Amino acid sequence: MVQSVPRVWREQKYKYRLIGTKCEKCGSIFYPPKKICLKCGSEKMEEVKLPEEGILENYTIIHYPTRDFTYNPPIVVGLIRLTNGVRILAQVVDIDPSEVKEGLQLRAVFRRLREQGEDGVIEYGLKFRPKEE
Repeated sequence: MVQSVPRVWREQKYKYRLIGTKCEKCGSIFYPPKKICLKCGSEKMEEVKLPEEGILENYTIIHYPTRDFTYNPPIVVGLIRLTNGVRILAQVVDIDPSEVKEGLQLRAVFRRLREQGEDGVIEYGLKFRPKEE
């Protein structure tokens, strides 16, 4: 999937930082950001910075990824509950897949997501790695 350079720049803020939205009416927080609250239907949403730490609640290990992610199998993808309770889906890196377990403390890191062909745009974004103690 090739994206235009302008689209990559427009989405930059959301790929480079954990930015969600919070409903001004009911207080629900969403990631990825939503324009309308999925709980109460309000259109009064404000952007909020989300915490960069969380706990791995569940995960899967992908041994045969799609062609966009063939550079480093196996790939660990996890459901992460951030410290404010928001759940996000993200790749877990810097750990041997055999050592991944539920309850693992994680921290967001900035990494390369994909490259659009040899001469294409390189996309960066957030992944999660085990938190150093």
